[in-house]
Amino acid sequence: MLRFDPFSDFDALTRGLLSNQAGSNRSPRFMPMDLCKVDDHYLLTADLPGVDPGSVDVNVDNGTLTISAHRTARSEESVQWLANERFFGTYRRQLALGDGIDASAISATYENGVLSVTIPMAERAKPRKIEVAVSGDQKSIEPTTVEAG
Repeated sequence: MLRFDPFSDFDALTRGLLSNQAGSNRSPRFMPMDLCKVDDHYLLTADLPGVDPGSVDVNVDNGTLTISAHRTARSEESVQWLANERFFGTYRRQLALGDGIDASAISATYENGVLSVTIPMAERAKPRKIEVAVSGDQKSIEPTTVEAG
């Protein structure tokens, strides 16, 4: 199989010039993720296909959530690559958590290459209804009609 792509070298050069990361062009550039609010918690989902589940690390320190994972490169010397586009190395993403997060109750699962992190809101940050008290000394004012005459 012969592959002809006259722009691949130009694309690689452009990516290298626009990237502020040092190292090989095979190292991961980003960890795609989604973040949404569901009822009383936030749900973060991150794509980490091919990552060893044992390398996934989620931790919270001083209001910062850090996610890291590692995908190992294929180490077979006898392989002749026809296409080699998948990144390998360490992925890392950090998010600042606000004051309204219950950091002690954060949980995470990794299934089918997707990391799901549940970030619950603290009780004090959840919306609540404030009941308005009415004092007993109030007198009601009844509407009256005035006759012209």
